[in-house]
Amino acid sequence: MSGTSERTVTEPEKLVFTELVDTLSVRIVNGAVNVVGIEEGPSRVEISEIKGPPLKVQLHGSTLTVTYEDLPWKGLLKWWDRKGWARHAVVSLAVPQSTRVEVGVVGAGAMISGISGATSVQGVGGDTTLVGLTGPVRANTVSGNVEAQSLSGELSVNTVSGDLTVVEGSGSQVKADSVSGDIVLDLDPSAGAQVRLTTVSGEIAIRIPEPGDADVEASTTSGHVSCAFEELRVSGWGPGQWAGKRISGRIGGGRARLRATTVSGAIALLRRPPLDDIADGPARPGGSDGDAASPRKDN
Repeated sequence: MSGTSERTVTEPEKLVFTELVDTLSVRIVNGAVNVVGIEEGPSRVEISEIKGPPLKVQLHGSTLTVTYEDLPWKGLLKWWDRKGWARHAVVSLAVPQSTRVEVGVVGAGAMISGISGATSVQGVGGDTTLVGLTGPVRANTVSGNVEAQSLSGELSVNTVSGDLTVVEGSGSQVKADSVSGDIVLDLDPSAGAQVRLTTVSGEIAIRIPEPGDADVEASTTSGHVSCAFEELRVSGWGPGQWAGKRISGRIGGGRARLRATTVSGAIALLRRPPLDDIADGPARPGGSDGDAASPRKDN
């Protein structure tokens, strides 16, 4: 596609860009978006499936955009035009690893891997998968789940009902807010991460590898708590029917700082073997899969 800055795509097509791409913006309705960072070679766009309105592919300067004309980035999470949902596209993109990536999906899945630039995802339905990202990541979803693996940059996630699962995360900061979605986190305390998790009714499960190195403050107003660390204190707070439960204290030197709060959801703090010993994912709240010790519970 050398020398062409704009293309309207109505059927499956492959496009190659020899020009520099340092910013990518993709927005689709239904279907899937797959973005992968590459070390060398031209940027590529493959639209393997498309139904409904055409997609507009633009390269302005070093910014590559793939979108519908009627689907803006601003306000995308409130885009409920049902007539506009009668469309479907599957788009795969290969861009330089340092590219700044923005993906917006309505009813579509998104997978982003191997990117070192800043990544932003907005979604209404459809799950988001993030793998091997080293730059800062921000994800906002209404009902889609977010799964993140091997992220080493800062992570910020906001969901309404979608779940968040983080495996092998080593970033310096993890911040997650949810209304009813569950949060499952594999914490690597050696990274000294600042972790803040908040839900209204969602459950929170955090698995910390031995020997552990975290300052912990976790509380729930009416949910159950379980804790596999004898070093931590499980206590109650508040009067009568409003009595809540809190897990607090320090494991090891307390390098990582962990804060977790939920109103009616359960909180589980689980112990796992060192990260180098196993590669399985984190357990859900109330489970003991992979725990090195059975958690004590306070109902």
